[in-house]
Amino acid sequence: MADSPKFDLVVYGATGFTGQLICEHLNLTYGVNGDINWAMAGRSQSKLEQVRDELGVDSSVELLVADTTDQASVNTLVSSTKVLISAVGPYQQYGSDVVKACAEHGTDYVDLCGEPAWMHEMIGKYHAIAKSNGARIVFSCGFDSIPFDMGVYFLQQAAQQQLGGPVSRIKCRVRDLNGMASGGTVASFMATMAAAKESPELFHVLGNPFALTADFKGPEQPAGDKPIFEDDINSWSGPFIMAMINTKNVHRSNYLLGHQYGENFVYDEMVLMGSGKEPASLGEGMGFDTSLKPGEGPSKAQREAGLYDIVFYGTASDGQTIQASVKGDLDPGYGSTSKIIAEAGICLLENTTTEGGCLTSAPAMGSALIERLQNKAGLIFSVE
Repeated sequence: MADSPKFDLVVYGATGFTGQLICEHLNLTYGVNGDINWAMAGRSQSKLEQVRDELGVDSSVELLVADTTDQASVNTLVSSTKVLISAVGPYQQYGSDVVKACAEHGTDYVDLCGEPAWMHEMIGKYHAIAKSNGARIVFSCGFDSIPFDMGVYFLQQAAQQQLGGPVSRIKCRVRDLNGMASGGTVASFMATMAAAKESPELFHVLGNPFALTADFKGPEQPAGDKPIFEDDINSWSGPFIMAMINTKNVHRSNYLLGHQYGENFVYDEMVLMGSGKEPASLGEGMGFDTSLKPGEGPSKAQREAGLYDIVFYGTASDGQTIQASVKGDLDPGYGSTSKIIAEAGICLLENTTTEGGCLTSAPAMGSALIERLQNKAGLIFSVE
């Protein structure tokens, strides 16, 4: 019988911008010598030591050296832990062998991936392997896509209770958002566009809302590619940059949940832009500076000044309506994301009943994750 993993949780990419924030949250929230035995991992021992000291993490937190160019070191890393948090992106460049190792070793995994073409590839290669070995591979465990995926799940649970069944149509609208991207997000976006340029067939994946649902193809979905005025909510709505990844994850959740939302489910995401004669801008809330390099991102003051407010308008097939919201108290991309992914990793650690496979947050963690996010990560889920 194989030995049990030494660690409960390992943060891989601990020296990167977001990786440091994840470790900071774990240290401040859970400390050391507590219920969670966690470690920090990266390519450089000296850099890991430097980051550990700068964060004030106790020296008893172990440091693990692994490099994605060395499969043996990745295998050793993965086999040492029950849950791996991967903050090493772009994932299409550095993540494939990590997912492969987790699937083969039965190690649970969460990441911050916003790269749907790579996710499509990983699902095709490793879903069956991960399922057979009990490894829960959960992509997109940051701002993209947990507040959206879990917001839909939360609204559908409320609809079951209040309306007697799911709603077949949900409009997700960003009411407010203050935050900016970091260099890692920029690098992932640029890598995705470069890959699509090299392989034009990837544009079909990027443009297909059901790219992550195997053979299932649901009804036509709204394009969301230009401003529209919506009489039912008395507002202009405009394109939302994260919709391309979030909508795919929401449809995969519905698929993996046995179509709890219905096979005719329609979902889209846009940004509210005011009720005036012309659509107003959301301001600087969607900062995306392509000059940023990996390792760069918003300052502590900018992260703490950030926020987001997302509303979900649900309509049942009989015309009944229900509305819910998800709010976060820090900038979405980094302050909030680092807490979200840390709590997702711990949620997997503490909830072992769901089956393996390449998953999304709702089927992997469900209501247990919502509870953790509200208690530990500064999110608020509300029926309005």
